[in-house]
Amino acid sequence: MRAVVLTEFGGPEVLRFADIPVPQPDAEEVLVAVRATALNRADLMQRMGLYPNPSPVEHDVPGLEFAGVVTAIGSRVREHAVGDAVMGIVSGGGYAEYLVVHERQAMRVPSNISVNDAAAIPEVFITAWDALVVQGGLTSGRIALVHAGASGVGTAGIQICKAIGARVVVTCSTGKVQACKNLGADLVIDYSTQDFVEEVKKFTGGKGVDTILDVIGGDYVDRNIASLALKGCIVQVGTMAGPPPAMNLGGLMFKRARLIGTVLRARPLDEKIAISQRFAAEMLPLFATGALKPVIDSRYEFSDIAIAHEHMAKNANAGKIVIDISR
Repeated sequence: MRAVVLTEFGGPEVLRFADIPVPQPDAEEVLVAVRATALNRADLMQRMGLYPNPSPVEHDVPGLEFAGVVTAIGSRVREHAVGDAVMGIVSGGGYAEYLVVHERQAMRVPSNISVNDAAAIPEVFITAWDALVVQGGLTSGRIALVHAGASGVGTAGIQICKAIGARVVVTCSTGKVQACKNLGADLVIDYSTQDFVEEVKKFTGGKGVDTILDVIGGDYVDRNIASLALKGCIVQVGTMAGPPPAMNLGGLMFKRARLIGTVLRARPLDEKIAISQRFAAEMLPLFATGALKPVIDSRYEFSDIAIAHEHMAKNANAGKIVIDISR
């Protein structure tokens, strides 16, 4: 099968194709003919040698999510059959024509969404939902702050907040303000011209927000603490700006607040299965009603994967970048 295999680290030019064997499913796995995958910041980091696959693999194939069709099943598989349209998260392997995944990690593609478009769902929607709701405690009537509101995780987070009845404040760059408003954000802060700490105070009457979803890190950490309500929660899912230069632990303590660090990729299989199953039960029905939808910025053919990486590196996308591997 055709796959992108990393044999060295560096720029987009190291994304080279190779012909490797089609993987064979174990007893509880399904073999999926991948129709599409989607880019994540972690893919760029892995390409540069900064975020290796936590599981030992013979071929280092990037790609953290997929959508496709089941073509073979293991002897103990009961939840899926050949021909089922499925999607899910994986530790790697999405940049390939086939992959294997545990049957309970594979979620059914909603009937009103095409298989290729479904590749824009798993990683960002599970990440945003897990951070905001499962770990961050966001509920109806509360207020969230979502940074990088036009990113894949950000566009998913906005929709999830509105779907559960919460209000949501987002930060983004000037050119992405309208995209965030169109998704239903209650307040959009242009970080290039506005101070989000001050804008959050105005919006909440000085109370602060209940849950913060942050992919930035850096000096946002202290500013997040300043923006937080009493007993609030910050969930750190990325560090695009690097580690914080300092951290106001006293402010965190005074607010009796929580700061949680989390990633999906490094979790053991049983935790990935559990979060996938819970997401499928609680959130997938909202795609069928239209309350949630994949937000696709652009799509590229598999052969143009390096160009897609360049597009993401420019931080120009609003929503997901989908890679069509087959139609």
